[in-house]
Amino acid sequence: MMADRLVPSLDHLRQAYAVTSKATQVTPLLESAALARETGAARVFVKAESLQWAGSFKVRGAYWRLKKLSPDETQKGVVAYSSGNFAQGLAAAGQALGIPVTIVMPIDAPAAKRDATSGYGARVVLTDHGERAREEVAAAKAREIAAGEGLALLHPFDDPEIVAGQAGAGLEALDQLAARQAEADLLFCSVGGGGLTGGVSLAFHYLSPATEIIGVEPEGFDGMGSSLAHGAIETMPIGPKSICDGLMSRRPGDAPFAAVKAAGVRGVTVDDASVRRAMRIAFERLKLVLEPSGAASLAALLGGKVDATGKTVLIVATGGNVSLADFIAHMNHGRA
Repeated sequence: MMADRLVPSLDHLRQAYAVTSKATQVTPLLESAALARETGAARVFVKAESLQWAGSFKVRGAYWRLKKLSPDETQKGVVAYSSGNFAQGLAAAGQALGIPVTIVMPIDAPAAKRDATSGYGARVVLTDHGERAREEVAAAKAREIAAGEGLALLHPFDDPEIVAGQAGAGLEALDQLAARQAEADLLFCSVGGGGLTGGVSLAFHYLSPATEIIGVEPEGFDGMGSSLAHGAIETMPIGPKSICDGLMSRRPGDAPFAAVKAAGVRGVTVDDASVRRAMRIAFERLKLVLEPSGAASLAALLGGKVDATGKTVLIVATGGNVSLADFIAHMNHGRA
């Protein structure tokens, strides 16, 4: 670790990737001339983490975090809370490593994500949060289970080891860009609690410091962007829902915030309409099925949140865990 214990060093990121790369997919780096023409960019690349094992980048950090457990923790198992993608990633990693996994999920988490999590062998416990913040209710239940059953409590994003594991997506993208004789001027990455953006931004900070890194959040859930703008972690008020269920964190984690602050990330927001448009364009032009959270970074580029004229752009398409019915509903939204 660096002097700041929350910020993993480049060696730490590489150590994590050396382990996780043996268990994860090398996801494609797609180049789109159509997106470049539409946005005025010189080149646009999309890192398709939606095609990762368990449908998102989350398995990278989950697998690495499980590998760091003690023998006693490995035997007893772990508990975590998640609205879906970390749940699936942790469940899949636990199944691969033979580690019992319990996941606490909000009752309104997408059914496809709940079913996939249990399909990987995890025990799923649902919480009904009512008017309270669903993340806080689920976290409290996870703490209760951990204390009562002696399980290791894992945080879905606020953990330097999770940040280090997620950085594999960035290290992999850097290698793929180099193979195309390309360097990214702009990098867009979606932010929920910040684990992925923390890891990816550190990888680029260390190895491609000229890259400008943009963290993308749904409107009303821009805790990371607001925290970065004010230099200290802020908690957003409970507001309206977003279709980006995986990005509805009200507060960034301490470890991800330390990482993105060190890497010089800045934040932008996107609305639901722009996310739906990005999902459609990803499907039609890239042949990628993205969930709303997975399309947020593309929405920021397409919406002109940052001027991409003449630049080489990298988009991290973070996940594709959406049911057919929900995908069709999003595509038909607003149509007569």
